Amino acid sequence: MIDIKEKGYCPTLEEIGEYINNPVFLQFCMDIKTKYKCKETIEFSSCSWESGWNVKFKKCGKKLCTIYPREGYFTVLVVVGQKEKVVVEAIIRECTPELGNIYRQTKEGNGQKWMMLDLEDSEEMYVDIFRIIDIRRGGKH
Repeated sequence: MIDIKEKGYCPTLEEIGEYINNPVFLQFCMDIKTKYKCKETIEFSSCSWESGWNVKFKKCGKKLCTIYPREGYFTVLVVVGQKEKVVVEAIIRECTPELGNIYRQTKEGNGQKWMMLDLEDSEEMYVDIFRIIDIRRGGKH
């Protein structure tokens, strides 16, 4: 088992999946890679707020999301910027109440909301996260 906080060893996506021990993680990564035709970047963050290995997905230089591994689940960071805000606010009522609450409670800084969304199953929240990523990507929602 890997140590997610050990900077000296960069884990593979599969090893991160074993650490999380939830099949939804690898499915989520595969869905992002397939849908947006992008690859993951595994990076170590020394940030005191969230140190350890994380998985980033970017397309055309734009960050789609960052995944923070947890035991049994993972957290997806999606940034809603000024350009996406109007569209996200137009569809937020159609999303799960949980995502709507997180959106409303997330403080805005520099015109952005950094939403941290915990994911442990492939139900409504899974679908909603992809809706937000679609908006972030500039695609259809």
